[in-house]
Amino acid sequence: MLSKKTKYAIKALVALGKNIGNPPMQIVKLAEREMIPRKFLEQILLDMRNAGYLYSKKGAGGGYSLNKAPEDIFLADILRITDGPIAMVPCASLKFYRKCDECHDEITCGIRKTFIDVRNATLNVLASTSIADVISRESDGTNLF
Repeated sequence: MLSKKTKYAIKALVALGKNIGNPPMQIVKLAEREMIPRKFLEQILLDMRNAGYLYSKKGAGGGYSLNKAPEDIFLADILRITDGPIAMVPCASLKFYRKCDECHDEITCGIRKTFIDVRNATLNVLASTSIADVISRESDGTNLF
């Protein structure tokens, strides 16, 4: 399940993506508009800024804006910044690999092979879906159900 931290990060980046061409957004306004607790949002935005996705300006007229185009910010990267591994088991992770303590032979492990498939399918969607894609899906008017 997607953590609140990741969901809030995506919501904030989408809001900032829609704000391109306008002055930077203040944390207070962003938190209120997206219904994200302000203190939690501060930490999320700091993480995103430290990762190079956001620009921040202090003082009058200050706030946050995207440091990259919405087309260049992918959900897989956001998820890794906010939650770490995408894989559900450590032995299936690409960037956070760790051998499972209880595993006797990961070469033949059916659990590992299955969750590598799950990781690959998930990563395929997340690595090819940008903030721009999320923004366009919000406004396309289609019903998923």
